[in-house]
Amino acid sequence: MSADTVFALATPPGRGAIAILRLSGPGTDAALTALGAGGLKPRLAALRDLVLDGRPLDQALVLRFPAPNSYTGEACAELHLHGGRAVVEAVGEALLSLGLRPAEPGEFTRRAFENGRMDLAQAEAVADLIDAETTAQAAQALGQLDGALSQTYAGFRRDLLKALALVEAEIDFPDEEVPDNLARAAGPVLDGLIANLKAAQADARRGERVREGYRIVLIGETNAGKSSLFNALVAREAAIVTPIAGTTRDVLDADLVIGGYAVTLSDTAGLRDSGDPIEAEGVRRARARAEQADLRLWVRAPGDPEGPAADYARPGDLLVLTKADLARPAPPPDREAIAVSTETGEGLAALHDWLAARLARDLSGADFPAVTRERHRRRLAEALASVEAGRRALEVSPEMAGDDLHRAAESLARVTGAIGVEDILGEVFATFCIGK
Repeated sequence: MSADTVFALATPPGRGAIAILRLSGPGTDAALTALGAGGLKPRLAALRDLVLDGRPLDQALVLRFPAPNSYTGEACAELHLHGGRAVVEAVGEALLSLGLRPAEPGEFTRRAFENGRMDLAQAEAVADLIDAETTAQAAQALGQLDGALSQTYAGFRRDLLKALALVEAEIDFPDEEVPDNLARAAGPVLDGLIANLKAAQADARRGERVREGYRIVLIGETNAGKSSLFNALVAREAAIVTPIAGTTRDVLDADLVIGGYAVTLSDTAGLRDSGDPIEAEGVRRARARAEQADLRLWVRAPGDPEGPAADYARPGDLLVLTKADLARPAPPPDREAIAVSTETGEGLAALHDWLAARLARDLSGADFPAVTRERHRRRLAEALASVEAGRRALEVSPEMAGDDLHRAAESLARVTGAIGVEDILGEVFATFCIGK
């Protein structure tokens, strides 16, 4: 338990109907008593006149949450104040005078972790849920908060510890009646674990893309209609459109939601050789963004040759035939295509439906993703490398295998914060908002 008591505004700053101040720490009940709100029944809202040293502060709804049955595991309270800035500042100053201090970003959730109310993966889910802007992001964060990610890593670790127990039995009891080559019995267990870790690693992009956004890039020749299509998809005049070839010189990004998934859509410079150094830099950036994209929309106008954009279109990418109101060339037989016209709106609904179906195919799955952050990806890669090394060492020396398997177990445990947590707490909680 923390020695000090903290408070923070849990609602957005500024004028509003209600402002909620949260308190957590051993001095919570004393602070409530000093404000004239002592003796409250647990988890039952009560209307109280908040007063300090005879000075009225506000009439507020007050809730008290005794330890350990609170969000942080400590004594907690919520003050539901009127939302005027003067009221919030006055109550905050009163709490300061009572010896409380303002909370740091993420401190409430960090205390919940430190007091065993949630593990590290669940704590990360709190931040993701606050930041969620799409239904898919919220669903993934709720699943992680409910323990789905933690259960996945716990399953990996159970298999690993089963194999480790077999290995260490042979190491620790060589003269006992332990079956010969007991360590080799760990081989099939490790083989199954390696397969599961590789599958999780291959699926890693899915969870990160739900959280961070799926990247779609428009590529094509100059004057193919990329910027017009970009404006149509984002439903605003985001990109400049002119008949002059090479108008777009840089990468233009826009965030949108398609089918409940977050998407970053990028308009890029037309792909061509240019002696203009500014346009040439735009083309270089367009090519780099195309290489990094999750999906490329290859945009072609009637009469355009395949050109250099064909070098960047990969299997599974979509060919978008623009200016369908003027002409509609036959698409290549080996590539899926949709014809659109930004002038008449023809084909735009079909394109939107195609994108929604593609996002659902790429980002949904029967199992919860084993990776939702780069931190998880690193630990998963470390664990896989150590398990594979242990599997190889098993054929030579159980002692060597045991060292590798211990390292793998530590890597998996660091995802949930079961061990070695101090070096990553700052990384995890630095992005939290104050009050959570």
